Amino acid sequence: MKIFKASVKYNHLKGSAAADRADMTDAEKWLKDNGHINDDHVVVGISMWAGENRGTHRDPVSVTFLVTGLNGYTSIPEMLQSSGEPIKVKEICLDMNIADFLALFKRLDITLSYGGLIEGKSYKLS
Repeated sequence: MKIFKASVKYNHLKGSAAADRADMTDAEKWLKDNGHINDDHVVVGISMWAGENRGTHRDPVSVTFLVTGLNGYTSIPEMLQSSGEPIKVKEICLDMNIADFLALFKRLDITLSYGGLIEGKSYKLS
């Protein structure tokens, strides 16, 4: 059993992320268009990992898509609330260029702070 949470070797910086799906091609459409899933599957989670950069990024990044079926439910939230834990999903692990990964989102915002200590806190500019 796995836990869906970001973690790296030392976790010096922690934070959160939020994204809007792209209008033309979101992750689910991209996976369908590239033959990774069929119309019965929905994407319920995405994880992206980049590592061992040592000051210079080199593509690809590792992306894991968690997909499952709606199993008769009408929406993803309804299905997830009814399914309990652990959630049964299929992992699709792919290497992607960072530009292709970012194109899956209309907007993407990532926050990181030392140990996550200022996550959710207000701040003012000095």
